[in-house]
Amino acid sequence: MSIDQDLEKIALQERRLQFKHFDSGVAWAVGCALKAAAEKTQAAVAIDIQLHGFPLFSHAMAGTTPDNLEWIRRKRNVVMRYHRSSYAIGLKHERANTTLQGRTGLDLKDYSTHGGCFPIFVAGTGCVGTITVSGLPEREDHGLVVSVLQDYLHLTGEDLALDPPRKA
Repeated sequence: MSIDQDLEKIALQERRLQFKHFDSGVAWAVGCALKAAAEKTQAAVAIDIQLHGFPLFSHAMAGTTPDNLEWIRRKRNVVMRYHRSSYAIGLKHERANTTLQGRTGLDLKDYSTHGGCFPIFVAGTGCVGTITVSGLPEREDHGLVVSVLQDYLHLTGEDLALDPPRKA
């Protein structure tokens, strides 16, 4: 799959994976579903869900480190700045042979375009928060969030998953 195809699919994910409402109950359900999905594959991830910058769900599984929380913070900053998934922003820069820091001057200690942070969109409102996973390779972090959101939003019949990784 090419970068353009990935970006097209991520844009579709961002359009389709929208909530009618989002509150602490939804955050708890999605967070627990992310934890269960990670456990099912024996993955060790840290999970963070925030609404308007307020933490509603946070969990660090055995095998994660404080570094995972730093990755979460940095990925979340990208999503809150651009209202796009962190993976989409990273791929956009990869396609243009640029970096976020080189193009915008944003400091890498505060911003990361690695995959795993997805915007929380509420229909008719826009981006209201973030759902972030850290601990897997970036494409898998992104895929875990998308898969759980697709199940939670009952969109399982749609083809929203990214194809297998691109070959370098």
